[in-house]
Amino acid sequence: MTDLTPHLLARIEAHGPMTVADFMTEALLHPTMGYYTTRDPLGAAGDFTTAPEISQMFGELIGLALAQTWLDQGAPALFSLAELGPGRGTLMADILRATRAVPDFHAAAKVHLIEASPTLRAKQKSAVGEATWHDTIDTLPDDQPLFLVANEFFDALPIRQYQRGPEGWHERLIANRDGALTFALGPELPQPQLAHRLADTTEGQLVETCPTGTAITQTLGARIQSTKGAALLIDYGDWVSLGDTLQALQDHRSVPPLATPGEADITAHVDFEALAKAAACDHSRLTLQGVFLERLGITQRAQALADRLQGEALNSHVAAHRRLTHPSEMGNLFKVLALFPKDAPPPPGCAT
Repeated sequence: MTDLTPHLLARIEAHGPMTVADFMTEALLHPTMGYYTTRDPLGAAGDFTTAPEISQMFGELIGLALAQTWLDQGAPALFSLAELGPGRGTLMADILRATRAVPDFHAAAKVHLIEASPTLRAKQKSAVGEATWHDTIDTLPDDQPLFLVANEFFDALPIRQYQRGPEGWHERLIANRDGALTFALGPELPQPQLAHRLADTTEGQLVETCPTGTAITQTLGARIQSTKGAALLIDYGDWVSLGDTLQALQDHRSVPPLATPGEADITAHVDFEALAKAAACDHSRLTLQGVFLERLGITQRAQALADRLQGEALNSHVAAHRRLTHPSEMGNLFKVLALFPKDAPPPPGCAT
């Protein structure tokens, strides 16, 4: 039993079963026992590794894609360069390094990082240097173009789960059974936000919603449409949510989601259709990460870097390229959705 488990059981005892969203919020962001608030989860010593930590090529290509999008929109003289959930700051550091030679890009850019974890903020300050930190996107400047990237951010946002009944939906909840956390179903009720899913689901099937995620893309879309800019959302998931995708990782291994709250990373697959429909701006087709990176020239960049390497360094470099792009690794699992103004072309690597 983790330190957080008794706290969750006591909360359930006092207030009744909690939603999956409330469980995720407590497990990940509890002020003193939450997963993200108490540790650096990345790398070999953590629980998972993200694309920017695998190879510099990922961040370099993202940076150049954002810079080209900035040029395509007339190179505005002042803009926000932002990242949601920046991890250790590796992605933003690579973006800034790759765009250093783009004329006037750095002079126009003001870096903004949206990060809730004090532990990770300290790492980001070391990696990125001058930047402005935010707890949420609500305090980002709203009077200048916004060029934003979110890599493995939306998968960690709290979800709610609903199981289809004969006429409505049972919400999946977290309950206390004999002193242990367990899943339970609430009463069957109408769920207006899921009315459209009655046509493509059958009794017993489970769907997930992420109200926080759709609220974020609603805000992003409105700002991008009104002030220009773009957002690249990179995550694992599909166009439409169907089935139970709640999962937990600890020491790079899958563990039951309720087993070790506060000590495991808890995520769910992203429903990209819901994110796209919430945005008031245009959006690209959902693109496989491998296809996206190949369109941006990752193989050519990999070959150029390989010319300077040999031995184990070369082997690691080749393995990193494969891990980012191969269909059996991250290439097909991760997807890219771009948001951009309705009168502008999509960012490089994406198509409408």
